[in-house]
Amino acid sequence: MPPRLNLTSAFRALSLRASTTPAAGTSQPLFLQQSQKVAAPAARRFYSGDNLTPDSQLPQSEQLPPSSSSSSSSSLSPEQFDNAAQQSVRQQQQRQDNVNALNRLEMVAYGLNPFDAKEEGHKYGLPSLPLPSELHKDHRYDDVMGQITRLLMKDGKLSKAQRDMAMILNYLRTSPPPKLNPLRPLIPGSPAPHFLPLDPVTYLRVAIDSVAPLVKIRGFRGMAGGGRSLEVPAPLAARQRRRTAFMWILDAVQKRKSKGSGRKMFPTRVAEEIVAVVEGRSNVWEKRAQVHKLGTAARANLMNPQIKNFL
Repeated sequence: MPPRLNLTSAFRALSLRASTTPAAGTSQPLFLQQSQKVAAPAARRFYSGDNLTPDSQLPQSEQLPPSSSSSSSSSLSPEQFDNAAQQSVRQQQQRQDNVNALNRLEMVAYGLNPFDAKEEGHKYGLPSLPLPSELHKDHRYDDVMGQITRLLMKDGKLSKAQRDMAMILNYLRTSPPPKLNPLRPLIPGSPAPHFLPLDPVTYLRVAIDSVAPLVKIRGFRGMAGGGRSLEVPAPLAARQRRRTAFMWILDAVQKRKSKGSGRKMFPTRVAEEIVAVVEGRSNVWEKRAQVHKLGTAARANLMNPQIKNFL
């Protein structure tokens, strides 16, 4: 049986449009008939970011100028066309001024001067030239931290050494303030003990520089007579001093008793040894004192005439 015919739904699908042709018996000029033909508005799909306010409800200063079609431009006089063009230029200038004002307010929110000539067109301003060395990608970390990270590295695994360094710094940051030993003072100019956990990089630098030796003992074979080597003290550069001190710390870490297993165990032991160095409980202080004692005793060998040719 065929379905029942529903006339109501069929009529709803019809598109009825009023006729724009003039009625019979009325005669209008041709140009009036063309001006009365209005195109049907095209369907528009609105999105969440669109402005749903119709142009008719906007203020007079924000309404868009009339479209410059062929029919409207032919009906406008030259003076009206110039006025419409000037109004469009003014509206574009107002929009640009609003954008500039918003950009300046954003710069003020970031703490910048919006009227500074150096920051015109830039969010954070231009850097001063020549660029300092610490802005290079290879020097973005602290010098001491970069050197110690490579001393921690084994088998060329730099990423693992960097993770260990991050764990060491995190341990120093969360540790309580150290209790200093007056018999083993830290390097002059170091911050107060309660400030060290706030800056773990400074904590690491102070611990290494405090136990770094100033000299090393250099031996010259056969110069002391009877085949014996002549021991002479030699000064060390800053990187050499820190390398020697951290290698002593690693030797002390290897002698520490392990409290467990896992990848976090080694950086934890290193961090505990650094805290022990700052508090004066580490055996690294004794190694430093022994090297300085030997250097003081071997100062007289510097006057040997055979040594002067090598210095």
